[in-house]
Amino acid sequence: MLSGTSSALLSQPRFRLLAAARFVSVLGSSFGPIALSFGILALPGASPGDLSLVLACQALPQLAFVLWGGVLGDRVRSRFRLVCVTETAAAAIWAALALLFAHGGPVVWIAVLAALGGVSRGLFSPALEGVVVDVIEDQGQRQQANALIKVSVNTARLMGMMLAGVVVSMAGPAVALAVDAVSFGACAVLFGVLGRSTPDRPVRYKTSAVHDLREGWHEFVRHEWLWVTTGQLTIVLAVVNSVAGLLGPMLAKAYLGGAWAWSLVMVAQVAGQVAGAGWAAKLRPARPMLVATLCTAGAALPALLLSLRAPLPVVLVGAAAYGVMWDVTMVMWRTCLQREVPDDAISRVSSIDLLGCLAVPSVALAAVGPLATAFGPGRVAFASAVFVLAAAGCALMSRDIRTLPGDPRPQAETAPVTAGAA
Repeated sequence: MLSGTSSALLSQPRFRLLAAARFVSVLGSSFGPIALSFGILALPGASPGDLSLVLACQALPQLAFVLWGGVLGDRVRSRFRLVCVTETAAAAIWAALALLFAHGGPVVWIAVLAALGGVSRGLFSPALEGVVVDVIEDQGQRQQANALIKVSVNTARLMGMMLAGVVVSMAGPAVALAVDAVSFGACAVLFGVLGRSTPDRPVRYKTSAVHDLREGWHEFVRHEWLWVTTGQLTIVLAVVNSVAGLLGPMLAKAYLGGAWAWSLVMVAQVAGQVAGAGWAAKLRPARPMLVATLCTAGAALPALLLSLRAPLPVVLVGAAAYGVMWDVTMVMWRTCLQREVPDDAISRVSSIDLLGCLAVPSVALAAVGPLATAFGPGRVAFASAVFVLAAAGCALMSRDIRTLPGDPRPQAETAPVTAGAA
């Protein structure tokens, strides 16, 4: 049963366009990683090293450009035009990748296009955070908006995970990559339509990009709850990525039955996220960041259960519970971010958070392989679960985390970032 606020949101054409754009983009994006991985390994003479090279070429430019994506997101008059351009570029890049795979490579050009795709993601992601603020001007509706968008995104991800393997197996990676390209193009069209119904923002910065970035940093560190949470989430995401990318598959192969069992675990997690986002739309905690931080402890469940070699049904329940708790965290955190950070700084602040949450997990994923070889995946998974719980405990020591209210603070406490405006 939808709440009155959720029904009101769904009755708004602009919100429906935003939710549809996110659904289409994530549905297609679910095809990309599987198609890229299996497609490269299927190329004549390709090796796991080639796959690592391509994945690194995709990840590093995203890290390099994410801060500048935040500057652009706050600087441009229309964030919608920015995301429309980046999604159009992504459509062209993935279409070119589909053509390359259809003709058998070469890997070097695949790596180049993967790097360009990383650039487009780096510019797109910070601006997206501000798009919700531009569409939903009423702060009282933003928690429901974030929750409904998460339901849309997670449903798309669940459908994509179930369909991607089938498409890659039956039609080949080139077709799956073409589906990804089409989804980006459709998303660009939806954002373009949405942008035409949204007035341009009445700001135009005359300061340098470095000055804008410095302002964003000052706004970021001004909120204790924000930088504490970012520090915590970098550790949590390092564990989540390590379990999903390496430790989980290794332990699933060792005692759960292999890839099919791990696929079920991933599906259970995303199904839990769908339910968690729906639940988060109804929650009204007096201390939202306290609830969000407590819920991050759920990220320890999959690693802990796998390290103890729990039976598959128990691991599935743990993965689903983690999914529920994770999306409660994300909805609460995003709503507080949109409420506490001024609109004209939100893309820059988001980019700083993204940089930490992308960089550290990437390093951790590279380090966890040797650790698992040296100490065994079970021991490393157990230590990972301990790290998640320790990170949550440290975050709870912050008074700001424990006391940030659920209602907006007085306007005097949330003075916007000043910037040179025409």
